Parts: sequence; structure tokens; C-alpha cells
Amino acid sequence: MHVPDGFINAPVSAVAGVVAAGAVAVSLKGARRELDERTAPLAGLVAAFIFAVQMLNFPVAAGTSGHLLGGALAAILVGPFTGVLCISVVLLMQGVLFADGGLTALGVNITVMGVVTTVVAYALFRGLVKVLPRGRRSVTVASFVAALVSVPAAAAVFTLVYAVGGTTDVPTGTVFTAMVGVHTLIGLGEAAITAATVGAVIAVRPDLVHGARGLTAPLKLRVGGELVDAAPAAAPVTVGRSPRKVWITGLVASLILAGFVSFYASASPDGLEKVAADKGIDKNVEDHAAKDSPLADYGVKDVTDARLSGGLAGVIGVGVTVVVGTGVFWVVRKRRTPTEAAEAPVAETV
Repeated sequence: MHVPDGFINAPVSAVAGVVAAGAVAVSLKGARRELDERTAPLAGLVAAFIFAVQMLNFPVAAGTSGHLLGGALAAILVGPFTGVLCISVVLLMQGVLFADGGLTALGVNITVMGVVTTVVAYALFRGLVKVLPRGRRSVTVASFVAALVSVPAAAAVFTLVYAVGGTTDVPTGTVFTAMVGVHTLIGLGEAAITAATVGAVIAVRPDLVHGARGLTAPLKLRVGGELVDAAPAAAPVTVGRSPRKVWITGLVASLILAGFVSFYASASPDGLEKVAADKGIDKNVEDHAAKDSPLADYGVKDVTDARLSGGLAGVIGVGVTVVVGTGVFWVVRKRRTPTEAAEAPVAETV
């Protein structure tokens, strides 16, 4: 759903840029409450993983593909404020290095793909985990539903932006029906990827999943024919356990996905591209300012072998994203004193 230059007029793009800048500023402040020395590198990894998975377009209908947006995944794994920053870093890298998503439309893309997906997904996720039975399975189910809803929600907001600042005269109702329809199908893929990833991390290190914190299920004992809560047992000590293995595993997986698996991704246009071509909202699309980038269109310039070119571009993209993302989150993180670290509560598991 990367909006190119020319879809939205300059005034509305500028307003969207202001909205996006404000959201990033708020998120930078809020992320200090979500990040510390352990989780800052993991947030950088989440950004790199989302970059890698976004290269894996999957077919959703005849001649149409979709890809992960990632807002729900980032918000659940590392928190909503950090999630907005993760998607913003990914979109910035894609726009500047790979000519994917217009530079004048960067504010639109951050607002639609970053802010809307993260806010909608995390609000729905928190609501679901409050009413579902406490446990790992409920976190995974809530992740699936939240991710599913976040994608058509982003499509609906794009339609609203188009209604205000679109550069073509295609009826808004036509755009809304087409966008929400195809992105509901894409949302199913988003939901499956999000639930599978969250479930995999919970299975090995539930203490590292932001959305799963504090969701312990009390042990039940039968006393006199009735079930009562047992006295809470001491939680397993996870504070102090290094997340290094998770980080290395995630990075290797990201490199494999971007460097190898991406070659087998669907070549069909994604949901927005397909709707734009079918309905005619791409009549005024402009050439990307970074079209001559050495990595434009996810290929390395002057490397003639398509498989090698795309693989190298993917590996470079993962590397740059993890470095930039980790750097940003390391600067933003809350710095704990030795006393605070020693007194930190033991992480709860689900």
C-alpha cells in the first residue's frame, strides 16, 4: 500500500506530513516507556523483520498480491509507540533507498501504514485480551483479529485522504469499495503472518512480547467441589536472561527471507497498485525522486542476474534497517540506573 508521488495533491500531502511528524514526535516520547537496554535492539530487529517480510508479496486474487503492513505485529511485539517508529523507519528506508513509496507521499504512508494500523490493531488487541481467557493462545487469537482489521482500516483511511486530496476524479465510493474489498483479503495474510510470528516468540520468550505482559493465568485448585485461585507461584526468572539468541535467530530469518525467499514472491501488483490501475487513480503518478538509486526497485544496479540482484538488495535493506532502527531505539530508550536494574520486577509469563 505504498502511495507513490502524484496520487495525492501537495497541500494534503503536506498536511499528512505534519500529522506524521506529530505522531513520530509523540511516539519518540512514548517509546521511552517501552524501551530499555534489552528491548531496544529487539525493536531494531522487528523493523528489519518487517522490511524483509514486506518483500514477500503473496497472491490474494487473480492478478493481485498483498504484503505485510506490519503495524499490528510491531505494536504487539514492542509496544504501540515503538511500533509507529518501526514502521516509520521501514518506510523511510524503502522510500530513500529503494524508490518504494513517494517521498512527497511519505507523510501519507506513515499516517496510513504506520499510525492507523498500529493504533487500530493495538486498541483492538488490548480489548480482546481483556475479555478472552488469559493465556498464550488468547494472545495469538487477539493478534490475528487485530492484524486482520488493521489492513482494511488503513485502506479506508487512504480512501478518506484520496477523497480530500486525490489528483483524479474517480468517485470516492468506487475507490472505497475496491480498496477495502481487496485489502480485507490482504488482511487475512497479514493476520496469519502476525499470529504466527507472535506465537513463535511467545513460545520461546514470552517476556519479550510487549502485548503479553501481565497476562498470567492463575492456577486453579478444586476445594470442596469448587475451583479457587491457588496462591501465585514464583514466576520463572527471566530478567537478566539475554535476548541475544532471539535477536540472532530473528536476524538470520530476516536475511534468509529478504535474500532468498523474496525471489519467489508474487510479481503481481499489490492491492493499491491494482486498484489504481483498474480505476484510473494513477493517471498523475510521478517518477520517484530516487528512481536512479543503486537499489531502486529492490535490485542492485549493474548486477545482471535477477536472483542475485534482488537477494543482495534484500540483504542490504535488512542490514541498513536493523542498524538505523537499533540506533534510533538505543538513543530513545530509557536508561536505567544500576539500582533500578537490580530492583526491576521479574517478568511475568503467560
